[in-house]
Amino acid sequence: MGAAIYFHPEPYSTSGKKLMGRNAAGESFLRGYTTYSENTEFCAVTREKENARPFIQAVRSIKPNAKIRILDEYKLGNTDPPEVIFYPGPGLSQPAFQRSNFNSGAWSVYGIAHTTSSDIAMDNLVELLVSPIESWDALICPSEAVKTNILSVLNAQRDFLSEKLNAKTFTYPQLPVIPLGVHPDDFVFSQEERERSRNLLGIDCEAVVVAYMGRLSFHAKAHPVGMYRALEEVSKHTGKQIVLIECGWHGNDAIKQAFTEAQGLMCPSINSLFLDGREESNRNLLWSSADIFCSFSDNIQETFGITPLEAMAASLPVVVSDWDGYMESVQDGVEGFKIPTIMPEAGHGEEFARRFGLELETYDRYCGKTFMFVAVEQEAAVNAFKALIESPELRIKMGEKGRQRVEKLYDWRVIIPQYNDLWSELNSIRQKNTGGVSSNSTVWPARQDPYRAFAHYASQIVTKATKLSLVDDSVQSAISRVATYRQLKVFDFASEVFPTDDEITALLEKLFEREVEAGVLIKTVDASRQDFCMRALNWLLKIDIIKISK
Repeated sequence: MGAAIYFHPEPYSTSGKKLMGRNAAGESFLRGYTTYSENTEFCAVTREKENARPFIQAVRSIKPNAKIRILDEYKLGNTDPPEVIFYPGPGLSQPAFQRSNFNSGAWSVYGIAHTTSSDIAMDNLVELLVSPIESWDALICPSEAVKTNILSVLNAQRDFLSEKLNAKTFTYPQLPVIPLGVHPDDFVFSQEERERSRNLLGIDCEAVVVAYMGRLSFHAKAHPVGMYRALEEVSKHTGKQIVLIECGWHGNDAIKQAFTEAQGLMCPSINSLFLDGREESNRNLLWSSADIFCSFSDNIQETFGITPLEAMAASLPVVVSDWDGYMESVQDGVEGFKIPTIMPEAGHGEEFARRFGLELETYDRYCGKTFMFVAVEQEAAVNAFKALIESPELRIKMGEKGRQRVEKLYDWRVIIPQYNDLWSELNSIRQKNTGGVSSNSTVWPARQDPYRAFAHYASQIVTKATKLSLVDDSVQSAISRVATYRQLKVFDFASEVFPTDDEITALLEKLFEREVEAGVLIKTVDASRQDFCMRALNWLLKIDIIKISK
Protein backbone atom coordinates (compact mmCIF):
# COMPACT_ATOMS: atom_id res chain seq x y z
CA MET A 1 0.00 0.00 0.00
CA GLY A 2 1.05 3.67 -0.31
CA ALA A 3 1.23 6.42 2.29
CA ALA A 4 -0.16 6.61 5.81
CA ILE A 5 -0.56 9.36 8.39
CA TYR A 6 0.34 8.85 12.02
CA PHE A 7 -2.83 10.21 13.56
CA HIS A 8 -3.67 11.72 16.91
CA PRO A 9 -6.47 14.34 16.82
CA GLU A 10 -4.59 17.17 18.58
CA PRO A 11 -2.04 18.12 15.85
CA TYR A 12 -4.79 18.17 13.21
CA SER A 13 -7.40 20.28 14.99
CA THR A 14 -7.99 23.96 15.79
CA SER A 15 -10.82 23.21 18.21
CA GLY A 16 -8.64 23.09 21.32
CA LYS A 17 -8.36 25.87 23.89
CA LYS A 18 -4.81 26.59 22.76
CA LEU A 19 -4.74 27.42 19.08
CA MET A 20 -1.15 27.11 17.88
CA GLY A 21 0.24 27.57 14.40
CA ARG A 22 0.97 23.87 14.08
CA ASN A 23 -2.70 23.07 14.82
CA ALA A 24 -3.90 25.37 12.05
CA ALA A 25 -1.28 23.96 9.69
CA GLY A 26 -2.14 20.35 10.59
CA GLU A 27 -5.88 20.81 10.17
CA SER A 28 -5.38 22.57 6.85
CA PHE A 29 -2.96 19.86 5.68
CA LEU A 30 -5.34 17.02 6.53
CA ARG A 31 -8.09 18.69 4.55
CA GLY A 32 -5.73 19.35 1.62
CA TYR A 33 -4.36 15.80 1.76
CA THR A 34 -7.84 14.29 1.70
CA THR A 35 -8.99 16.57 -1.11
CA TYR A 36 -5.99 16.48 -3.43
CA SER A 37 -4.02 13.31 -2.66
CA GLU A 38 -3.90 10.78 -5.47
CA ASN A 39 -4.23 7.95 -2.93
CA THR A 40 -7.00 5.44 -3.60
CA GLU A 41 -6.98 4.47 0.08
CA PHE A 42 -6.57 6.69 3.13
CA CYS A 43 -4.58 5.04 5.87
CA ALA A 44 -3.96 6.14 9.45
CA VAL A 45 -1.61 4.67 12.02
CA THR A 46 -3.01 5.14 15.52
CA ARG A 47 -1.92 4.34 19.04
CA GLU A 48 -5.41 4.17 20.57
CA LYS A 49 -8.50 2.87 18.80
CA GLU A 50 -10.53 5.96 19.68
CA ASN A 51 -8.14 8.13 17.66
CA ALA A 52 -9.35 6.48 14.46
CA ARG A 53 -12.81 8.00 14.71
CA PRO A 54 -11.89 11.67 14.05
CA PHE A 55 -9.64 10.60 11.17
CA ILE A 56 -12.49 8.66 9.59
CA GLN A 57 -14.86 11.60 10.14
CA ALA A 58 -12.40 14.06 8.56
CA VAL A 59 -11.92 11.90 5.47
CA ARG A 60 -15.61 11.04 5.10
CA SER A 61 -16.58 14.73 5.35
CA ILE A 62 -14.74 15.31 2.06
CA LYS A 63 -14.87 11.89 0.38
CA PRO A 64 -17.86 9.99 1.76
CA ASN A 65 -17.08 6.81 -0.18
CA ALA A 66 -13.33 6.78 0.40
CA LYS A 67 -11.65 3.53 1.32
CA ILE A 68 -10.07 3.87 4.78
CA ARG A 69 -7.61 1.64 6.57
CA ILE A 70 -6.58 1.92 10.23
CA LEU A 71 -3.35 0.34 11.46
CA ASP A 72 -2.36 -0.31 15.05
CA GLU A 73 0.97 1.42 15.73
CA TYR A 74 2.19 -1.45 17.85
CA LYS A 75 1.45 -4.06 15.19
CA LEU A 76 3.08 -2.27 12.25
CA GLY A 77 5.80 -4.87 11.92
CA ASN A 78 3.27 -7.72 11.82
CA THR A 79 1.02 -6.33 9.10
CA ASP A 80 1.32 -5.23 5.50
CA PRO A 81 2.86 -1.84 6.26
CA PRO A 82 2.48 1.32 4.20
CA GLU A 83 5.38 2.45 2.05
CA VAL A 84 5.74 5.75 3.93
CA ILE A 85 4.36 7.06 7.23
CA PHE A 86 3.98 10.78 7.91
CA TYR A 87 4.46 12.10 11.46
CA PRO A 88 3.23 15.64 12.29
CA GLY A 89 6.51 16.75 13.91
CA PRO A 90 10.29 16.29 13.80
CA GLY A 91 10.46 13.38 16.27
CA LEU A 92 11.52 10.54 13.98
CA SER A 93 13.88 8.73 16.35
CA GLN A 94 11.22 6.64 18.08
CA PRO A 95 9.44 5.50 14.90
CA ALA A 96 12.84 4.73 13.30
CA PHE A 97 13.82 2.50 16.22
CA GLN A 98 10.40 0.86 16.16
CA ARG A 99 10.87 0.07 12.48
CA SER A 100 14.46 -1.13 12.83
CA ASN A 101 13.52 -3.70 15.47
CA PHE A 102 11.50 -5.30 12.72
CA ASN A 103 13.02 -4.37 9.35
CA SER A 104 14.83 -1.14 8.53
CA GLY A 105 13.84 -1.38 4.88
CA ALA A 106 10.15 -2.06 5.44
CA TRP A 107 8.91 1.52 5.07
CA SER A 108 9.99 5.16 5.15
CA VAL A 109 9.29 7.58 7.98
CA TYR A 110 9.08 11.31 7.48
CA GLY A 111 8.03 14.29 9.54
CA ILE A 112 7.79 18.05 9.43
CA ALA A 113 9.52 20.78 11.43
CA HIS A 114 7.02 23.39 12.62
CA THR A 115 9.49 24.88 15.08
CA THR A 116 13.17 24.19 15.70
CA SER A 117 13.94 26.28 18.78
CA SER A 118 12.21 24.37 21.60
CA ASP A 119 14.15 21.91 23.74
CA ILE A 120 11.99 19.04 22.49
CA ALA A 121 12.45 20.00 18.84
CA MET A 122 16.22 20.48 19.18
CA ASP A 123 16.58 17.18 21.03
CA ASN A 124 14.52 15.51 18.30
CA LEU A 125 16.97 16.87 15.72
CA VAL A 126 20.21 15.80 17.40
CA GLU A 127 18.73 12.34 18.05
CA LEU A 128 18.44 11.81 14.30
CA LEU A 129 22.18 11.17 14.02
CA VAL A 130 22.16 8.52 16.74
CA SER A 131 19.02 6.80 15.50
CA PRO A 132 18.51 4.22 12.74
CA ILE A 133 17.48 6.95 10.30
CA GLU A 134 17.97 5.88 6.69
CA SER A 135 18.47 7.74 3.43
CA TRP A 136 14.87 6.85 2.53
CA ASP A 137 13.55 8.91 5.46
CA ALA A 138 12.83 12.64 5.38
CA LEU A 139 12.17 15.70 7.48
CA ILE A 140 10.15 18.32 5.61
CA CYS A 141 11.35 21.90 5.99
CA PRO A 142 8.57 24.44 5.32
CA SER A 143 11.16 27.05 4.31
CA GLU A 144 14.81 27.40 3.36
CA ALA A 145 15.26 29.23 6.67
CA VAL A 146 14.16 26.10 8.53
CA LYS A 147 16.44 23.87 6.46
CA THR A 148 19.44 26.10 7.17
CA ASN A 149 18.75 25.98 10.90
CA ILE A 150 18.26 22.20 10.91
CA LEU A 151 21.52 21.68 9.05
CA SER A 152 23.25 23.90 11.60
CA VAL A 153 22.00 21.67 14.42
CA LEU A 154 22.77 18.40 12.61
CA ASN A 155 26.24 19.53 11.57
CA ALA A 156 27.07 20.63 15.12
CA GLN A 157 25.96 17.19 16.40
CA ARG A 158 28.01 15.49 13.67
CA ASP A 159 31.13 17.47 14.63
CA PHE A 160 30.62 16.63 18.31
CA LEU A 161 30.24 12.91 17.64
CA SER A 162 33.23 12.92 15.30
CA GLU A 163 35.46 14.57 17.88
CA LYS A 164 34.18 12.70 20.92
CA LEU A 165 33.68 9.22 19.46
CA ASN A 166 35.75 9.38 16.26
CA ALA A 167 32.55 8.61 14.37
CA LYS A 168 33.00 8.66 10.61
CA THR A 169 29.70 7.80 8.98
CA PHE A 170 26.45 9.68 9.43
CA THR A 171 23.11 9.29 7.70
CA TYR A 172 21.05 12.42 7.31
CA PRO A 173 17.37 12.21 6.40
CA GLN A 174 16.30 13.90 3.20
CA LEU A 175 15.50 17.57 3.91
CA PRO A 176 13.06 18.64 1.20
CA VAL A 177 11.69 22.19 1.29
CA ILE A 178 7.90 22.02 0.93
CA PRO A 179 5.94 25.03 2.18
CA LEU A 180 2.73 24.92 4.14
CA GLY A 181 -0.42 25.59 2.20
CA VAL A 182 -3.79 27.29 2.45
CA HIS A 183 -7.21 26.88 0.88
CA PRO A 184 -7.56 30.16 -1.05
CA ASP A 185 -11.28 29.82 -1.63
CA ASP A 186 -11.83 30.12 2.13
CA PHE A 187 -10.65 33.71 1.96
CA VAL A 188 -12.86 35.16 -0.78
CA PHE A 189 -15.24 37.79 0.56
CA SER A 190 -17.71 39.96 -1.34
CA GLN A 191 -18.12 43.70 -0.90
CA GLU A 192 -21.41 43.00 0.87
CA GLU A 193 -19.64 40.69 3.36
CA ARG A 194 -16.98 43.32 3.90
CA GLU A 195 -19.58 45.98 4.69
CA ARG A 196 -21.49 43.60 6.95
CA SER A 197 -18.36 42.69 8.90
CA ARG A 198 -17.43 46.32 9.41
CA ASN A 199 -20.92 47.13 10.61
CA LEU A 200 -20.77 44.28 13.10
CA LEU A 201 -17.47 45.63 14.43
CA GLY A 202 -18.65 49.24 14.42
CA ILE A 203 -15.96 50.37 11.97
CA ASP A 204 -16.51 53.46 9.83
CA CYS A 205 -16.40 52.87 6.08
CA GLU A 206 -13.62 55.48 5.71
CA ALA A 207 -11.35 53.93 8.33
CA VAL A 208 -8.30 51.92 7.30
CA VAL A 209 -8.23 48.57 9.08
CA VAL A 210 -4.89 46.91 9.88
CA ALA A 211 -5.18 43.26 10.87
CA TYR A 212 -2.96 40.99 12.93
CA MET A 213 -3.82 37.30 13.11
CA GLY A 214 -2.03 34.89 15.41
CA ARG A 215 -1.29 33.98 18.98
CA LEU A 216 -1.02 37.13 21.11
CA SER A 217 2.17 36.45 23.01
CA PHE A 218 4.79 39.18 23.29
CA HIS A 219 7.36 36.73 24.65
CA ALA A 220 6.76 33.69 22.43
CA LYS A 221 5.32 34.91 19.13
CA ALA A 222 5.71 38.53 18.02
CA HIS A 223 6.45 41.63 20.06
CA PRO A 224 3.72 44.19 19.31
CA VAL A 225 5.54 47.43 20.12
CA GLY A 226 7.07 47.91 16.66
CA MET A 227 3.63 47.66 15.03
CA TYR A 228 2.03 49.94 17.64
CA ARG A 229 4.66 52.66 17.30
CA ALA A 230 4.64 52.61 13.50
CA LEU A 231 0.85 52.88 13.30
CA GLU A 232 0.80 55.75 15.81
CA GLU A 233 3.42 57.61 13.77
CA VAL A 234 1.46 57.11 10.54
CA SER A 235 -1.75 58.24 12.21
CA LYS A 236 -0.12 61.52 13.22
CA HIS A 237 1.35 62.13 9.76
CA THR A 238 -1.68 61.21 7.65
CA GLY A 239 -4.59 62.16 9.88
CA LYS A 240 -6.27 58.96 8.75
CA GLN A 241 -8.59 57.01 11.02
CA ILE A 242 -6.78 53.73 11.68
CA VAL A 243 -8.30 50.67 13.32
CA LEU A 244 -6.09 47.83 14.52
CA ILE A 245 -7.74 44.43 14.93
CA GLU A 246 -5.76 41.79 16.80
CA CYS A 247 -7.33 38.38 16.30
CA GLY A 248 -5.86 35.60 18.40
CA TRP A 249 -5.78 34.57 22.00
CA HIS A 250 -3.83 35.54 25.13
CA GLY A 251 -2.26 32.87 27.28
CA ASN A 252 -3.61 34.47 30.46
CA ASP A 253 -5.06 37.71 31.85
CA ALA A 254 -1.62 39.08 32.69
CA ILE A 255 -0.53 38.82 29.06
CA LYS A 256 -3.77 40.39 27.91
CA GLN A 257 -3.26 43.27 30.32
CA ALA A 258 0.32 43.70 29.07
CA PHE A 259 -0.94 44.16 25.50
CA THR A 260 -3.57 46.66 26.65
CA GLU A 261 -0.97 48.60 28.63
CA ALA A 262 1.41 48.76 25.66
CA GLN A 263 -1.38 49.91 23.35
CA GLY A 264 -2.34 52.73 25.72
CA LEU A 265 1.21 54.03 25.82
CA MET A 266 2.45 53.31 22.29
CA CYS A 267 -0.60 53.94 20.09
CA PRO A 268 -3.24 55.98 21.96
CA SER A 269 -4.58 57.41 18.68
CA ILE A 270 -5.32 53.99 17.25
CA ASN A 271 -8.71 52.34 17.75
CA SER A 272 -7.72 48.83 18.86
CA LEU A 273 -10.11 45.88 18.77
CA PHE A 274 -9.61 42.32 19.96
CA LEU A 275 -11.22 39.19 18.50
CA ASP A 276 -10.86 35.71 19.93
CA GLY A 277 -9.09 33.93 17.08
CA ARG A 278 -10.05 30.51 18.37
CA GLU A 279 -13.51 31.13 16.87
CA GLU A 280 -13.69 30.62 13.11
CA SER A 281 -16.39 33.28 12.80
CA ASN A 282 -14.02 35.85 14.31
CA ARG A 283 -11.25 34.87 11.91
CA ASN A 284 -13.64 35.43 9.03
CA LEU A 285 -14.64 38.80 10.49
CA LEU A 286 -10.99 39.81 10.51
CA TRP A 287 -10.21 38.79 6.94
CA SER A 288 -13.39 40.27 5.51
CA SER A 289 -13.08 43.67 7.23
CA ALA A 290 -9.33 44.37 6.87
CA ASP A 291 -7.45 46.58 4.41
CA ILE A 292 -3.87 45.68 5.39
CA PHE A 293 -2.27 42.76 7.17
CA CYS A 294 0.70 43.13 9.51
CA SER A 295 2.90 40.63 11.31
CA PHE A 296 6.27 41.68 12.71
CA SER A 297 7.46 38.23 13.74
CA ASP A 298 10.80 38.50 15.52
CA ASN A 299 10.85 35.26 17.49
CA ILE A 300 13.09 32.24 16.89
CA GLN A 301 10.23 29.81 17.48
CA GLU A 302 8.63 30.97 14.23
CA THR A 303 9.67 28.95 11.17
CA PHE A 304 7.27 29.66 8.36
CA GLY A 305 4.29 31.86 9.14
CA ILE A 306 1.00 30.82 7.58
CA THR A 307 -1.01 33.95 8.40
CA PRO A 308 0.63 36.12 5.70
CA LEU A 309 -0.48 33.49 3.17
CA GLU A 310 -4.03 33.64 4.51
CA ALA A 311 -3.90 37.43 4.24
CA MET A 312 -2.68 37.27 0.65
CA ALA A 313 -5.40 34.73 -0.12
CA ALA A 314 -7.84 37.34 1.20
CA SER A 315 -6.32 39.82 -1.31
CA LEU A 316 -4.77 41.94 1.42
CA PRO A 317 -1.40 43.66 1.04
CA VAL A 318 0.99 42.57 3.78
CA VAL A 319 3.52 44.41 5.92
CA VAL A 320 5.75 41.78 7.50
CA SER A 321 9.16 41.51 9.10
CA ASP A 322 11.98 40.24 6.93
CA TRP A 323 12.32 37.16 9.11
CA ASP A 324 12.47 33.36 8.71
CA GLY A 325 9.82 32.00 6.33
CA TYR A 326 8.39 35.46 5.65
CA MET A 327 11.57 36.12 3.66
CA GLU A 328 10.44 33.54 1.10
CA SER A 329 6.67 33.85 1.02
CA VAL A 330 6.53 37.61 0.47
CA GLN A 331 8.24 39.59 -2.27
CA ASP A 332 9.15 43.08 -1.09
CA GLY A 333 7.32 45.75 -3.06
CA VAL A 334 5.12 43.20 -4.86
CA GLU A 335 2.59 41.65 -2.48
CA GLY A 336 3.48 44.11 0.26
CA PHE A 337 6.54 45.20 2.16
CA LYS A 338 9.19 43.32 4.10
CA ILE A 339 10.60 45.35 6.96
CA PRO A 340 14.30 44.75 7.74
CA THR A 341 15.17 43.10 11.05
CA ILE A 342 18.32 43.44 13.14
CA MET A 343 19.80 41.01 15.66
CA PRO A 344 23.06 40.74 17.70
CA GLU A 345 26.07 38.90 16.31
CA ALA A 346 26.83 35.33 17.36
CA GLY A 347 28.23 34.95 20.86
CA HIS A 348 25.77 37.23 22.60
CA GLY A 349 23.14 34.52 23.13
CA GLU A 350 25.24 31.87 24.86
CA GLU A 351 24.00 32.91 28.29
CA PHE A 352 20.39 32.39 27.20
CA ALA A 353 21.19 28.98 25.66
CA ARG A 354 23.03 27.77 28.77
CA ARG A 355 20.28 28.81 31.16
CA PHE A 356 17.69 27.18 28.91
CA GLY A 357 19.78 24.02 28.64
CA LEU A 358 20.06 23.81 32.43
CA GLU A 359 16.30 24.34 32.76
CA LEU A 360 16.86 27.56 34.69
CA GLU A 361 14.64 29.26 32.13
CA THR A 362 11.37 28.08 30.60
CA TYR A 363 11.07 27.89 26.84
CA ASP A 364 8.85 30.99 26.82
CA ARG A 365 11.37 33.02 28.81
CA TYR A 366 14.22 31.75 26.65
CA CYS A 367 12.38 32.90 23.52
CA GLY A 368 11.29 36.12 25.19
CA LYS A 369 14.78 37.12 26.25
CA THR A 370 16.26 36.11 22.89
CA PHE A 371 13.96 38.20 20.75
CA MET A 372 14.08 41.14 23.16
CA PHE A 373 17.22 42.03 21.20
CA VAL A 374 15.74 41.56 17.73
CA ALA A 375 14.60 44.86 16.22
CA VAL A 376 12.25 45.69 13.37
CA GLU A 377 13.40 48.82 11.52
CA GLN A 378 10.91 51.49 12.50
CA GLU A 379 11.43 54.00 9.70
CA ALA A 380 10.84 51.34 7.06
CA ALA A 381 7.70 50.17 8.90
CA VAL A 382 6.33 53.72 9.02
CA ASN A 383 7.02 54.25 5.31
CA ALA A 384 5.35 50.96 4.37
CA PHE A 385 2.21 51.67 6.36
CA LYS A 386 2.11 55.26 5.09
CA ALA A 387 2.29 54.17 1.45
CA LEU A 388 -0.55 51.67 1.85
CA ILE A 389 -2.77 53.76 4.09
CA GLU A 390 -2.60 56.74 1.74
CA SER A 391 -3.16 54.74 -1.47
CA PRO A 392 -6.23 52.51 -1.87
CA GLU A 393 -4.99 51.78 -5.40
CA LEU A 394 -1.69 50.40 -4.08
CA ARG A 395 -3.59 48.25 -1.58
CA ILE A 396 -5.70 46.76 -4.37
CA LYS A 397 -2.70 46.20 -6.65
CA MET A 398 -0.60 44.47 -3.99
CA GLY A 399 -3.61 42.51 -2.75
CA GLU A 400 -4.23 41.13 -6.24
CA LYS A 401 -0.55 40.17 -6.58
CA GLY A 402 -0.71 38.39 -3.23
CA ARG A 403 -3.78 36.40 -4.25
CA GLN A 404 -2.03 35.35 -7.47
CA ARG A 405 1.10 34.26 -5.59
CA VAL A 406 -0.88 32.12 -3.15
CA GLU A 407 -2.83 30.43 -5.94
CA LYS A 408 0.39 29.69 -7.82
CA LEU A 409 2.63 28.52 -4.97
CA TYR A 410 0.73 27.93 -1.73
CA ASP A 411 -2.62 26.40 -2.64
CA TRP A 412 -2.86 22.89 -1.19
CA ARG A 413 -3.78 21.65 -4.66
CA VAL A 414 -0.21 22.67 -5.60
CA ILE A 415 1.45 21.52 -2.35
CA ILE A 416 -0.05 18.03 -1.98
CA PRO A 417 1.41 16.81 -5.31
CA GLN A 418 4.82 17.73 -3.85
CA TYR A 419 4.06 15.37 -0.96
CA ASN A 420 3.11 12.69 -3.47
CA ASP A 421 6.38 13.24 -5.31
CA LEU A 422 8.28 12.97 -2.02
CA TRP A 423 6.55 9.70 -1.17
CA SER A 424 7.53 8.31 -4.57
CA GLU A 425 11.11 9.53 -4.20
CA LEU A 426 11.53 8.00 -0.74
CA ASN A 427 10.06 4.73 -1.91
CA SER A 428 12.42 4.74 -4.91
CA ILE A 429 15.46 5.32 -2.67
CA ARG A 430 14.31 2.56 -0.33
CA GLN A 431 13.75 0.08 -3.14
CA LYS A 432 17.10 0.93 -4.70
CA ASN A 433 19.00 0.44 -1.45
CA THR A 434 17.13 -2.57 -0.07
CA GLY A 435 15.28 -4.12 -2.95
CA GLY A 436 12.25 -3.69 -0.72
CA VAL A 437 13.58 -6.31 1.70
CA SER A 438 16.09 -5.92 4.51
CA SER A 439 17.28 -8.19 7.27
CA ASN A 440 18.99 -5.25 8.89
CA SER A 441 17.59 -4.88 12.41
CA THR A 442 18.85 -2.73 15.26
CA VAL A 443 18.54 -3.03 19.01
CA TRP A 444 16.99 0.09 20.53
CA PRO A 445 19.71 0.74 23.15
CA ALA A 446 17.54 2.75 25.52
CA ARG A 447 14.57 0.40 25.14
CA GLN A 448 16.11 -3.06 25.18
CA ASP A 449 14.25 -6.26 25.89
CA PRO A 450 14.25 -6.16 29.72
CA TYR A 451 14.93 -9.89 29.83
CA ARG A 452 18.15 -9.23 27.91
CA ALA A 453 19.21 -6.05 29.71
CA PHE A 454 18.51 -7.52 33.16
CA ALA A 455 19.29 -11.18 32.45
CA HIS A 456 22.01 -11.15 35.12
CA TYR A 457 19.41 -10.32 37.79
CA ALA A 458 17.96 -13.86 37.78
CA SER A 459 19.39 -17.09 39.15
CA GLN A 460 18.09 -19.14 36.25
CA ILE A 461 16.71 -18.57 32.73
CA VAL A 462 13.96 -20.65 31.15
CA THR A 463 15.10 -21.85 27.73
CA LYS A 464 13.56 -24.27 25.25
CA ALA A 465 15.73 -27.01 26.78
CA THR A 466 14.36 -26.40 30.30
CA LYS A 467 12.37 -29.40 31.56
CA LEU A 468 9.03 -28.62 33.17
CA SER A 469 6.43 -30.61 35.06
CA LEU A 470 3.03 -30.10 36.70
CA VAL A 471 2.77 -29.17 40.39
CA ASP A 472 -0.76 -30.51 40.96
CA ASP A 473 -1.73 -34.17 40.74
CA SER A 474 -4.70 -33.25 38.60
CA VAL A 475 -4.85 -31.19 35.38
CA GLN A 476 -8.35 -29.97 36.31
CA SER A 477 -7.08 -28.79 39.67
CA ALA A 478 -4.31 -26.82 37.97
CA ILE A 479 -6.71 -25.33 35.40
CA SER A 480 -9.09 -24.31 38.19
CA ARG A 481 -6.30 -22.60 40.12
CA VAL A 482 -5.20 -20.67 37.01
CA ALA A 483 -8.77 -19.49 36.41
CA THR A 484 -9.04 -18.30 40.02
CA TYR A 485 -5.66 -16.58 40.12
CA ARG A 486 -6.04 -14.68 36.86
CA GLN A 487 -9.14 -12.93 38.27
CA LEU A 488 -7.18 -11.46 41.17
CA LYS A 489 -6.51 -7.72 41.01
CA VAL A 490 -2.80 -8.43 41.41
CA PHE A 491 -2.87 -10.25 38.06
CA ASP A 492 -5.78 -9.00 35.94
CA PHE A 493 -4.09 -5.68 35.10
CA ALA A 494 -1.77 -7.70 32.83
CA SER A 495 -4.42 -10.05 31.44
CA GLU A 496 -3.57 -9.23 27.82
CA VAL A 497 -0.20 -10.97 28.14
CA PHE A 498 -1.62 -14.23 29.54
CA PRO A 499 -2.46 -17.28 27.38
CA THR A 500 -6.07 -18.05 26.50
CA ASP A 501 -8.02 -20.69 28.43
CA ASP A 502 -7.63 -23.12 25.53
CA GLU A 503 -3.88 -22.57 25.43
CA ILE A 504 -3.60 -23.09 29.18
CA THR A 505 -5.52 -26.34 28.91
CA ALA A 506 -3.35 -27.59 26.03
CA LEU A 507 -0.10 -26.78 27.87
CA LEU A 508 -1.14 -28.34 31.14
CA GLU A 509 -2.57 -31.50 29.58
CA LYS A 510 0.75 -32.02 27.79
CA LEU A 511 2.49 -31.94 31.19
CA PHE A 512 0.21 -34.45 32.90
CA GLU A 513 2.34 -37.18 34.54
CA ARG A 514 5.43 -36.35 32.48
CA GLU A 515 8.37 -33.96 32.20
CA VAL A 516 8.49 -31.97 28.96
CA GLU A 517 11.08 -29.60 27.55
CA ALA A 518 9.74 -26.09 27.12
CA GLY A 519 10.51 -26.10 23.38
CA VAL A 520 8.44 -29.24 22.92
CA LEU A 521 5.67 -28.07 25.22
CA ILE A 522 4.89 -24.87 23.30
CA LYS A 523 4.42 -26.83 20.08
CA THR A 524 1.01 -27.82 21.45
CA VAL A 525 -0.29 -24.33 20.56
CA ASP A 526 -0.61 -22.54 17.23
CA ALA A 527 2.75 -21.62 15.64
CA SER A 528 1.89 -17.90 15.67
CA ARG A 529 1.41 -18.07 19.47
CA GLN A 530 4.41 -20.20 20.46
CA ASP A 531 6.72 -17.32 21.41
CA PHE A 532 3.84 -15.75 23.35
CA CYS A 533 3.28 -18.96 25.30
CA MET A 534 6.99 -19.56 25.82
CA ARG A 535 7.09 -16.35 27.81
CA ALA A 536 3.87 -17.27 29.61
CA LEU A 537 5.49 -20.41 31.04
CA ASN A 538 7.27 -18.10 33.48
CA TRP A 539 3.91 -16.81 34.70
CA LEU A 540 2.80 -20.38 35.34
CA LEU A 541 6.03 -20.84 37.30
CA LYS A 542 5.31 -17.62 39.19
CA ILE A 543 1.90 -18.84 40.38
CA ASP A 544 3.21 -22.35 41.15
CA ILE A 545 1.22 -24.19 38.51
CA ILE A 546 4.30 -25.75 36.93
CA LYS A 547 7.84 -26.29 38.18
CA ILE A 548 11.30 -26.85 36.79
CA SER A 549 12.34 -30.47 37.00
CA LYS A 550 15.64 -31.06 38.75
